[in-house]
Amino acid sequence: MAVKTLRRFRGARMPTASHPDIRAVKRRSAQPGIHGNKLWKSSCLVIDYLHRNPPARPDAVIDVGCGWGIGGVWCAQKYGARVASVDADPAVFPFLDVVARLNGVETQPEARRFEQLTTRQLAQYDMLIGADICFWDELVKPVYNMVNRAIRAGVGQIILADPERPTFVEMAERVIDRHGGQLLEWRTRGPMSARGVLLVVENR
Repeated sequence: MAVKTLRRFRGARMPTASHPDIRAVKRRSAQPGIHGNKLWKSSCLVIDYLHRNPPARPDAVIDVGCGWGIGGVWCAQKYGARVASVDADPAVFPFLDVVARLNGVETQPEARRFEQLTTRQLAQYDMLIGADICFWDELVKPVYNMVNRAIRAGVGQIILADPERPTFVEMAERVIDRHGGQLLEWRTRGPMSARGVLLVVENR
């Protein structure tokens, strides 16, 4: 049986670890060190939510903790948005480049930690997305504070996804207590089956 190297979801092309371009990057590049070693399925929760709940077309999107960046790539493809793909580990960016190229778009990679994203920088964006970004206890406060800054900056929509780790739920409940928003159970089916929760904050 042939190994499947490319999956499709909501119009996006998602390479597996066996894809020749991904394998080539692995041979020539440093390996990501903060769990940026594959496409995480929680990104599909963000994409599916946006597909089912079409927003006003965003001009600029920031994908935080982007990893291989499929969420931001999908937004660039779907909306023609200017996308910043932000991750603390620059070793993910060669993989991001492959994903973007396979989908016929470009995004702007930026190596920054959550706490380095200032209110002034966040004010440039209409939408903030992220998936699988609150997986350690020590990430609860930085992610929560980043969301606070994004809301203060006037980012219109914030959508974060997770398989429902306790750390993510703690962060999301703190955000909702302060700003409102929703914590939604979500599931996708088909070639990219995923389930988890979404933190959705409308800040318009």
